[in-house]
Amino acid sequence: MPATPLLFLSGLLCDRTVWEPQIAAFGSSRAIVVPDFWGLDSFEAMAEAALAEAPQRFALAGHSMGGRVALEVMRRAPERVERLALLSCGVHPVRPAEVGPRRALVEIAEREGMKALVRTWLPPMLHPRHREDAALVGTIEAMWCRATPEIFARQIHAALTRRDLTAVLPTIACPTLVLCGAEDPWSPPAQHEEIAAAIPGAHLVVVPESGHMVTLEAPEQVNAALQRWLGD
Repeated sequence: MPATPLLFLSGLLCDRTVWEPQIAAFGSSRAIVVPDFWGLDSFEAMAEAALAEAPQRFALAGHSMGGRVALEVMRRAPERVERLALLSCGVHPVRPAEVGPRRALVEIAEREGMKALVRTWLPPMLHPRHREDAALVGTIEAMWCRATPEIFARQIHAALTRRDLTAVLPTIACPTLVLCGAEDPWSPPAQHEEIAAAIPGAHLVVVPESGHMVTLEAPEQVNAALQRWLGD
């Protein structure tokens, strides 16, 4: 019997590059689909795009914004999801304190360009020891700079108009992995502990010496956790 296909959902300004270590690890044994969310301005539209591109049954993993989209997929079509992994994400509704900073980042991108956004936004996302990793930083910068300020503005609009999906968590019945970096300032471990506690039987993994971009910062640890999750 063929291995269950994998559906990887990417975060803000990210494309399949953010999943390259995982694609390399699992792509020889199973089909992998990474939908393109660029140009979409709601998590509902992103979930619909993902479901339209996905096979009938799949294992679903979402990173950051992609985790929220994964929960929207679970709300719409839980019967199609064999197992779920939520990486570096949140489930809470929009908080007043996040509106201004998110809009300020859009203004930087529109006024000064995507490279200026990278210089402002990326360093705090990474674990301190990764901020001087030229290859890692260059990979993320190149990925983000393939997007445009308009794409970023649309994705921020999606984030600021998102629905509260907290009620979805206790309804999840498939094997679920919740994973984050130990030093992720955007989606900290305490947030993931709450998510894991709300999902029946969920398994929590906190990756040491990693920030928000955990799939690229700690690929070996992430791949090991995903392998256990997949039952390989």
